[in-house]
Amino acid sequence: MLSDAIAVMIRLGLILLIGLAAIAFLGRLAQAQTGAATATSAEQRKAEEQAAWKAALQARVSSPQEVTLLDQGVFTVPAPFFFIPKAEGARLMRAWGNTVNANSFAGLVASPKDGDDWIAEISFIKEGYVKDDDAKNWNADDLLTSLKEGTDAANEDRRARGFPELEILGWVEKPAYDSTTHRLVWSMSAKQKNQPDGGGQSVNYNTYLLGREGYFSLDFITSPDRIAAEKATARDLLARLSFASGKRYEDFDSSTDKIAAYGLAALVGGLAAKKLGLLALAGVFVLKFAKIIGLVAIGAVAAISRLFRRKPQGLGKQA
Repeated sequence: MLSDAIAVMIRLGLILLIGLAAIAFLGRLAQAQTGAATATSAEQRKAEEQAAWKAALQARVSSPQEVTLLDQGVFTVPAPFFFIPKAEGARLMRAWGNTVNANSFAGLVASPKDGDDWIAEISFIKEGYVKDDDAKNWNADDLLTSLKEGTDAANEDRRARGFPELEILGWVEKPAYDSTTHRLVWSMSAKQKNQPDGGGQSVNYNTYLLGREGYFSLDFITSPDRIAAEKATARDLLARLSFASGKRYEDFDSSTDKIAAYGLAALVGGLAAKKLGLLALAGVFVLKFAKIIGLVAIGAVAAISRLFRRKPQGLGKQA
């Protein structure tokens, strides 16, 4: 009887060892498959980014042409920069990990020059006439808090899609509004989470032009060490945005026109987007950082000019 019990125990031990070995093997196999899937995903993202850039360069509009922006206004392309139309620009944005609102996105502006480490996004948000009277009383600290809160929501989306989370660092230029030209400017710095100080950092220079039915947003993304030299370019791009006759801020008719459900401060703090259930403006801001941070990481910003010069075969000049 004892020998039978010992035999049973030996068989059970062998079965257990075989089971543990099988579990270990399956674990290593799963890790290998996960690693392969991650590598494939990274390769696919890189290939899509390159394909998106090629399509963008094929469709570019060069100076001194004017580009019609949706049904609202025009952008005069300054030399030596170029404009990337809506469809190709949206594809490029998605390749960089950004969410694109098809109803508001109008296109991108880029530069072929070496050393121009920036890109600008133009959108029109058709939410009605934005009253600007609250600009007299806004508090920069409160607006900063709202931006940081909006970042958390945006990070949930980035985390779900496998992109790095971002952290707001502070103002580069506090919000300033010109009531004569109806232009708003503010600038913020941010970086990837869990990066050392100075690592993965970028600056977003945000500019707006208010109109009768909404506003143009021109967001200029660059690196921290370039913002002082390039903010003049951002302001020049904003100056080249204009509304068509009948669409300007001063064309507003209080008896017929829609008034936005938020004031000017919301364009900085992101309150408007939260209230209306849109992608938070703060979130848009944060998502945009992803592209420049990613570009800085792989050196692709500097490569814009090389891509421009080293055009793929069959890439014709924009008519």
